[in-house]
Amino acid sequence: MYFCRVEGNKHINVTIVGNPNCGKTSLYNKITGEHERVGNYSGVTVDATSAVCHHRGYQLHITDLPGTNSLSESSPESLRILHHLVNHTPDVVLNVLCVSNIERNLYLTTELIDMSPKMVVALSMYDELKRNHATLDHDLLGKMMGVPMLPVEGHSGKGVEELLDTIVAVYEGQDERVRHIHINQGIIEESVMALNRDMKEHRAELPKCFPPRYFAIKMLEGDTEICNLLAKHSPRYTEWQRICEKEREHLRYDLGADEDIHTTMANQRHGFISGALRETYIKGDAKLENISNAIDAIVTHRFWGYPIFLGVMWLMFYCTFRLGAYPQGWIERLVAGLGSLLERWLPDGILKDMLCDGVIGGVGSLIVFLPNIMILYLFISFMEDSGYLARAAFVMDRVMHKAGLHGKSFIPLVMGFGCNVPAVLSTRIIESRSSRLITTFIIPFMSCSARLPIYIILIGTFFAAHSSWVMLGLYLLGIVVAMATSLLLRKAMFKREETPFVMELPPYRIPTLKATLSHMWQRCAQYLRNIGGMILVASIVVWLLGYFPRQQENESVVEHYENSYIGRIGRLCEPAFEPMGLNWKSSVSLLSGVAGKELMVSTLGVLYSNNDDTTDSPAQLKENLAKSGDFTTPSALALLVFTLLYLPCIATISAIGSESGWKWAIGSALYSTVVAWLCAFAIYHIAQLFM
Repeated sequence: MYFCRVEGNKHINVTIVGNPNCGKTSLYNKITGEHERVGNYSGVTVDATSAVCHHRGYQLHITDLPGTNSLSESSPESLRILHHLVNHTPDVVLNVLCVSNIERNLYLTTELIDMSPKMVVALSMYDELKRNHATLDHDLLGKMMGVPMLPVEGHSGKGVEELLDTIVAVYEGQDERVRHIHINQGIIEESVMALNRDMKEHRAELPKCFPPRYFAIKMLEGDTEICNLLAKHSPRYTEWQRICEKEREHLRYDLGADEDIHTTMANQRHGFISGALRETYIKGDAKLENISNAIDAIVTHRFWGYPIFLGVMWLMFYCTFRLGAYPQGWIERLVAGLGSLLERWLPDGILKDMLCDGVIGGVGSLIVFLPNIMILYLFISFMEDSGYLARAAFVMDRVMHKAGLHGKSFIPLVMGFGCNVPAVLSTRIIESRSSRLITTFIIPFMSCSARLPIYIILIGTFFAAHSSWVMLGLYLLGIVVAMATSLLLRKAMFKREETPFVMELPPYRIPTLKATLSHMWQRCAQYLRNIGGMILVASIVVWLLGYFPRQQENESVVEHYENSYIGRIGRLCEPAFEPMGLNWKSSVSLLSGVAGKELMVSTLGVLYSNNDDTTDSPAQLKENLAKSGDFTTPSALALLVFTLLYLPCIATISAIGSESGWKWAIGSALYSTVVAWLCAFAIYHIAQLFM
């Protein structure tokens, strides 16, 4: 979003820029009061997010951009940041810099200095620097670099008020610490100055977003985006190209064959940073670093890393089932009590039947699973905040390479365990286009939390003695199918091998209870919003299709459902599911799951409703499923596998279409459904041999 500054109004457009996992989004949330998702790994922010903050009579329009290590990268994040700075020139750039990795973070700062914006540097995670007994003279460092530098703590808000005051002062030109410096380019400096002189003489032909020196540097580097921008807006671009080629020719002799212009400029920046830190930064006690290395030696071990990861996953599912069962029972009784009240108070008729069977029987059967989903998200949030999730990605990097992907693809895949939609959006962190497309294609095989209610019902009914193992097996099956699909796509469509990249391991942190619970609740709130919106409407629609035509006097409940509209739809689809031992009721629940996988439970709740008790709870639904005779152990297993693998919900298909194109979205839907049928068919017949 871009806000134009109106003369006379106190509007300040602030753009937040920083490295991945530097605390940008935490600071953004603290400043604006928003609740954007944060995590202790790179790529959490994948798009620009905007909000308004009021401070001392000023209206600050804050935009949080994705993280990038350098604006010279060709990654989607760096291009998105560059386009934003070109098209929506901010009044002040807020560069968030993680002090626990200050040397690497300052590289981006030097690039922003070349752009010559009004800038303020927020030194995030300053408390970690103190805990490590390191010291940083941030005032002196800020004077050296010509930008105000202020320590902040995003989770507590310490330093945020002073930061906002500084932003206003820099905008008004009242901060004496601000001065523009040039980072000397060494042997290349004369070439930069030669091109810069001509650009300054014809400044009117340059875009207004950056100074001439920045354009000169980027042209000498051969930056494609900047060259295209100049070619589009500057009639003198041809002459600048001529000067650039002439200077490059000189530099070929000066630099020799072992070094290019880009590398030389990068070395100059690193040298500048190293010199500045030598005077201002003293490293702290290496004890914490040694502890971190000792933990990494175990959890990222080439052998022990895998059983540790599987053990963490098993514990997560065990707690999801066992601990979640207690509050689940309380909510069941609450829902049943509400249904009983409606049953007594409302007069007989369609409204009473709809509220008791359609709403309470449908939506109420999903609310009871909220404790299980909260526990699942609690584990995921803890793994994110502590830094273990990035280690899991590192461990799985070897497996990902065998499937033709990068370890970075593992982050979106793990996010898919929560919800496939944000997982698809987070594939933007993957630099390689082919890996990005493949990852997007296979994310629907990750078992999202919307599938959890149907798992709990079926596993609790037919596999109660081995619930944790069956649940873990489903998640692993999804991963195996995803990896096999990735390998197939890599060999069939994207045969070129991917270039390696460095896996980033963020520092370990002890998650605060407030932050972890906040992240957990953000996800649970989304689940409740789904129940109150689309799921509510869809539950009522399913109930109406099963209610009409009205039941005749001499017609049994089973006959009525078979003759209803939903029964007729199910009968049409039944032949496709009979080879897996499933009947028309299962086919109807699977069709309803296209809108949202949670709907499968509410649909089964309606179809297997006990006519003598219209307030069926999940416990009652389990009993009805077991007594119905419609399921054997192999057919229940087949239904679980089909639910895991078949086409994603409408929201996920839409996300894939917007990110990768509708050809990929339709292909994903068709492919996943075919794979689901083949796997469910195979598992059903194999299970029959042993059960």
